[in-house]
Amino acid sequence: MSDHNISGKTRRQIYEDRLKRRSLLIAGSSTAAVVLAIILLVPMAPGWVKVKKSFFNWDVFVKTFPKLLDAFLLDVAIFAWCAPLIALLGLAIALMRDVRAPALFPLRIFGALYTDIFRGVPVVLTVYLIGFGIPGLGLPRPWNSPYIWGSLALILTYSAYVAEIFRSGIDSVHQSQRSAAQSLGLSERHVMRDVILPQAIRRVVPAQMNMLIALQKDVALLSFIGPVEIFRQAGVFKSLLANFTPYVGAAVIFLCVTIPATRYADYLMAKQNRERS
Repeated sequence: MSDHNISGKTRRQIYEDRLKRRSLLIAGSSTAAVVLAIILLVPMAPGWVKVKKSFFNWDVFVKTFPKLLDAFLLDVAIFAWCAPLIALLGLAIALMRDVRAPALFPLRIFGALYTDIFRGVPVVLTVYLIGFGIPGLGLPRPWNSPYIWGSLALILTYSAYVAEIFRSGIDSVHQSQRSAAQSLGLSERHVMRDVILPQAIRRVVPAQMNMLIALQKDVALLSFIGPVEIFRQAGVFKSLLANFTPYVGAAVIFLCVTIPATRYADYLMAKQNRERS
């Protein structure tokens, strides 16, 4: 007796499809119940009217949102010039940590110290130290600009994390591939460039996407040292209008950027996992 029905599916496939539909139905129902509970219960809280006026004022939102978008362009610009520099410096640090020649051992020490220091110090503290410390040396314009030194703080910090991700990708390539390439007469430099790095970079793309998402949000930390980007602009509006709605508007703008990027990173990771299985 055949295990296939008219649709061509096996009994196992039909059973799994039924379980999937049931799971989706339960997930959808529970999500709808939670959303409905929030919609019904939150407005019943004693302070909801004041909270709504202070955080969800539609008139304030409409008035400030366009200017918040303009300020967000500065966040995008800072992100755009920081991201490629972070990738290059992170890759260089990762390669330093992987050098095997005894004469280059100081590079390994430097790479290890670099990642330990900049991963150990909070981003906001690095921004303060570099953003206020270096301009305090009395440098002439434009070298006293908070845009330059704030960006440098982000580049130094994120390069340490990116370097470790690159290094994990390099270490994930099996040693036998390195040995096989060397047995063919390739130098250590060519082995790394032509055999190891192409595989390593491809494997760490999803993780690096997550770092880009985090970088986009942490650009807002530069507001503490002067640049009028979206977070600082929201603070200005909050002071002028005595209302917190501009912060909600800024959050909406960040979510419109980060949620699609996060979903894309999840897609890349799921695709990578399917290829490995």
